[in-house]
Amino acid sequence: MDKKTQSLCDLIRQTAYDIHTYHAHGHLEKVYENALAHRLRKIGIHVLQQHPITVHDEDGTVIGDYYADLLVEGFIIVELKAAKNLAPEHEAQIMGYLKSSKIEHGLLINFGSYKFQIRKFILNPSTFPND
Repeated sequence: MDKKTQSLCDLIRQTAYDIHTYHAHGHLEKVYENALAHRLRKIGIHVLQQHPITVHDEDGTVIGDYYADLLVEGFIIVELKAAKNLAPEHEAQIMGYLKSSKIEHGLLINFGSYKFQIRKFILNPSTFPND
């Protein structure tokens, strides 16, 4: 991972942790999404909320859309949860987003637990389907 990506992931991680410390757990996911987008924008980071990701079948046919909670600086997908614990289906969801969008880096953040939870995902570009 290059230094720019690492630095941005560290910044997102710290900002999310600060939000968790301030707001604690118990809010709806949308509250944490808005808070993280707001705080990142305040420091000059480009953030898109509910960013559409089109899913294509192997022949290129559009078969659906995902909506990633946040797309940060155009190259990191952030998926947020307000669950008791992160679960395998949450990991599968972000991996699906990465594969469909052909974006390599993702963060899965859970604000719903008393303990702050964050996981980093990197999708190897060699696993992307051929266009």
